[in-house]
Amino acid sequence: MIKSLAYLGVHSPDYKEWERFGPEVLGLQHAGHGEDGAVRLRLDEAAHRITIHPGERNAIAYIGWSVKDEADAKAIGSRVVAHGLEVQRSAPDENAQRKVEGFYWFKDPSGFRHELSWGQYHAVAPFHAGRPVSGFRTAEQGLGHVVLAVADLEEGDRFYREVLGFHPSDIVRDGPLEAHFYHINGRHHSLAISRLPTREVAFLHLMIELNSLDDVGTAHDICEQRGIPITTTLGRHSNDHMISFYMYTPSGFRLEYGWGGLDVDHDLWIPRTYDKPSSWGHHRQHKELTALMMHDRAPA
Repeated sequence: MIKSLAYLGVHSPDYKEWERFGPEVLGLQHAGHGEDGAVRLRLDEAAHRITIHPGERNAIAYIGWSVKDEADAKAIGSRVVAHGLEVQRSAPDENAQRKVEGFYWFKDPSGFRHELSWGQYHAVAPFHAGRPVSGFRTAEQGLGHVVLAVADLEEGDRFYREVLGFHPSDIVRDGPLEAHFYHINGRHHSLAISRLPTREVAFLHLMIELNSLDDVGTAHDICEQRGIPITTTLGRHSNDHMISFYMYTPSGFRLEYGWGGLDVDHDLWIPRTYDKPSSWGHHRQHKELTALMMHDRAPA
């Protein structure tokens, strides 16, 4: 019943940096500020999909998923409650901040806050990219995908499949790396979960997808020109075929900037297991642990 990744919220002391980073590096549109001064960013017809809130430290604030209506949100919420977790209904001021009709929220077994939202606002004014880009692949596929390091991989896999209804796409097992990928629409995965050797819980990265490979190359040049750390070089993933690179954002987490992701047909798709995350490229430039952003356990 979850349709797509609708939006993402972050807390950061460097939130103001996104006023330039979002438009000038990523090609997003600055969509104004929230009541707390948050920087709102737009990728498409949705009012905004990425919000960077002021905060004392870098932390994931919330992950927003779209559902058809309140009835579907309640149905999923009932399964979450049956799993032993608390679910709460949003307040009117929270709906206004997210630009949705409403949502129910809960924290998953690892402590990440998820919001099941409906009625996401769409702006009448057309999207205006912050720099020349061909546009972003969103629509029914939503914002992109998120990757989380969870406390218990087996528990997380059961929770996302059996409680939230995510569909397995495939698994990557390469030495100490084990990651599970899930789809909810035509995008190969909107969510992936992994575990770290340290067993830490962390937000690993957000992926946004462009309509042109040239847009990815241009962003790569911009990062080099501006000294923005490229954490993983240009490469192609083995499972979803995405050609991408990873960069640090002003808020400490990594962002995957890519093109050419694989589409899946749920009725025909057969989950696979891969022995490498990438078929070429994607060489690490920085230690993985320096790119982590721990989730925020305080309500947003």
